[in-house]
Amino acid sequence: MYKIIQFVFLALLFSNTACTQKSFGPIPSKEQLAWHDKEFYLFMHFGPNTFTDLEWGHGSEDPNVFNPTAMDCNQWAGIAKAAGAKGIIITAKHHDGFCLWPSKYSTHTVRESKWMNGKGDVLKMLSEACKKQGIEMGVYISPWDRNHPDYGTPKYNEVYINTMKEILTGYGNFFELWWDGANGEGPNGKKQVYDFTRFKDSALKYQPQLVIFSDIGPHVRWVGNENGIINETNWNLLDTVGFKRGEGAPPNDTLNQGNYNGKHWIGAEADVSIRKGWFYHPGEDSTVKSGTTLFDLYLKSVGRGGNLLLNVPPNRAGLISSVDSAALLEFKKIRDQAFANNVFKSAKILRTKNSVEIHLKEPVIFNTLVLKEEISKGQRIVKFEVSGSNDLKYFNPISKGTTIGHKRIIRFPKQTIKYIRILVTESKATPLIRDIAAYQVENAH
Repeated sequence: MYKIIQFVFLALLFSNTACTQKSFGPIPSKEQLAWHDKEFYLFMHFGPNTFTDLEWGHGSEDPNVFNPTAMDCNQWAGIAKAAGAKGIIITAKHHDGFCLWPSKYSTHTVRESKWMNGKGDVLKMLSEACKKQGIEMGVYISPWDRNHPDYGTPKYNEVYINTMKEILTGYGNFFELWWDGANGEGPNGKKQVYDFTRFKDSALKYQPQLVIFSDIGPHVRWVGNENGIINETNWNLLDTVGFKRGEGAPPNDTLNQGNYNGKHWIGAEADVSIRKGWFYHPGEDSTVKSGTTLFDLYLKSVGRGGNLLLNVPPNRAGLISSVDSAALLEFKKIRDQAFANNVFKSAKILRTKNSVEIHLKEPVIFNTLVLKEEISKGQRIVKFEVSGSNDLKYFNPISKGTTIGHKRIIRFPKQTIKYIRILVTESKATPLIRDIAAYQVENAH
């Protein structure tokens, strides 16, 4: 039924299917399209900071502080899968320079710790666990290194490329490479001049399917905050000329909504922690966000055309804490219940002069509308309006919005109506909506 509705919707609204439409403006690569479809996945900050109660380590910590007593990556991946997350991005190396794998290019690694007598490898364990659960894996590799003696010299760029090569050639394929914009001083008091062009070219040589995240992509962008919220107007387009990662990034409001006429397709990823901090701190157990709060963030990130990267840091035992896992499973339950019954599933869809009408056999109750744009042909829709009626003579306004993109979730007061009209009031080119659904969501407000 979905395929029939999808085809009819496109055909009746736009007089031809998306297949016959030429693309307009920047379009996503097949890797970016696959990334958009992931929608929700986990971030995991783990390392010496887990044990020192710091957020940014100094790089001078004794490697022996890293000593999880019961680490189980199968637990991580199992909880991620149960929560509906499509993958896990792990902090393979944070700013302190500590490597969660036994890197040949550092002396500040798991190899130098007493954990597993120096024979441990977090990346290997997590890679195997993710494969077992059927979810994907990504890596965060901080360019800033507060431990490495070559940091702050031209030699360090080669060191960084070598560390990336170790990871990208030794642990299977990843779906995302995450670059932090931080650039502070190293142990010699100097800052590094990063060669991001070489970093990008090297990473894509080792794994061409990667999508790379940073302030300015090249494939995925930061949204200018760490609150998990994307602007209601969200263009997957960004201009990057003249900007740099970190302090030279575009203004936060630009990152949050993109550029209307941006030259590059760079989707928005909203990162936020389930706790107050990014690393686990025992005193922050009471700050874990509830499933209801996480659902609200989902609506304000995935529901605004972007992806949600939710940080869930392992504790000192090397496990996801029970309070965190309970919140994740509550979040999953709320999502499942919210989107279980599409009240438009048996609708008749008609084209009128400048809109689409959904005709139902009987009035239905709903308060949430989900629209999806055919972004493979570009992002086109600028503004739209939703109205409803029970007699076709007069449609009352229900809601209006701006961009749609990969997915737009629109919430409004509960409606009991039989006829719904969606009018695209402004678009850059022929608008292409690939799916529409409606739900009665108890948590909509």
